[in-house]
Amino acid sequence: MVFDRLREDIQAITVRDPAARSWVEVLFCYPGIHALWFHRRAHWLWLHNWKFFARFLSHINRFLTGVEIHPGAQLGRRVVIDHGMGIVIGETAIVGNNVLLYMGAVLGASVLEKKKRHPTVEDDVIVGAGAIVLGNILIGKGAKIGAGSVVVRSVPPGATVVGVPGKIAGPEDVDGDESANNVMPDPVVRVISRLLDRQNQLEEQVRNLEQARAGPFATVLRQEFTIENRIREALKEVIDPEVGIDIVDLGLIKEIRVKGTSAEVDMVLTCKACPLSAHLSEQVQRRTLGIAGIDQVKVNVLDEPFNWDRFVKQRGSLKGI
Repeated sequence: MVFDRLREDIQAITVRDPAARSWVEVLFCYPGIHALWFHRRAHWLWLHNWKFFARFLSHINRFLTGVEIHPGAQLGRRVVIDHGMGIVIGETAIVGNNVLLYMGAVLGASVLEKKKRHPTVEDDVIVGAGAIVLGNILIGKGAKIGAGSVVVRSVPPGATVVGVPGKIAGPEDVDGDESANNVMPDPVVRVISRLLDRQNQLEEQVRNLEQARAGPFATVLRQEFTIENRIREALKEVIDPEVGIDIVDLGLIKEIRVKGTSAEVDMVLTCKACPLSAHLSEQVQRRTLGIAGIDQVKVNVLDEPFNWDRFVKQRGSLKGI
């Protein structure tokens, strides 16, 4: 029975850690597995009311492995502690099966009362390096806690949590595909993307209103707006290689002006010396030429609308007035 558990622990590491080359290497060179074995002996002493000896053994465990696990904590089977240094698991913490804990992870408390005050981590959870999970909360089965996150609220099964404080950034109830573990969504990028979508919708409404207005030049304006819309659609094929989003949805196209067979495109970048300036300008010209007889294209690269240095200079000049 004991040897079966030891073999199971070693196999769990060889499956989860590609750096593990052999069972001998895992047996002698992985402090995480040593910390687990020390904890099981300390936990047995704790359950049999040998409190001092249990704490003393866990203290030795911390000294030798760099992993601090209170002997009262309950750890399931096939728990993998990767690297281990700096991991802290509190007294009333409960850790399920097949849980992966990276270096510096903390399962801590947020209250001082003697009650259940540490997290409950269900099966198949991944806790990233430096992540801190505080309080009597539940981390649902298959959830992933991003590195450096601070989690103070319960996490649904299958969710991905990132940031400080932790925010749910991934879908709930996802399947157990290991290939998804390398993808860590960014909630800030998601919010910015939604804002850009809303901005594009409002700009589209304004263009539609301008096209619909009557006047002596209404026909000419409608033709120009039609060509402008065709140019915008064509520019959606130009992708910003840094973020993988087309330059129209990203909000880089500030304005398009069409006069006869010539077009002028205002494009917003961080600065005119941006490394992508020449590449994107060339792509814009290439995509625009030939649309509705356009034979001349001028691309104006504008500074970012909010420039911190320019703002500071402006504030300084206003103070001098």
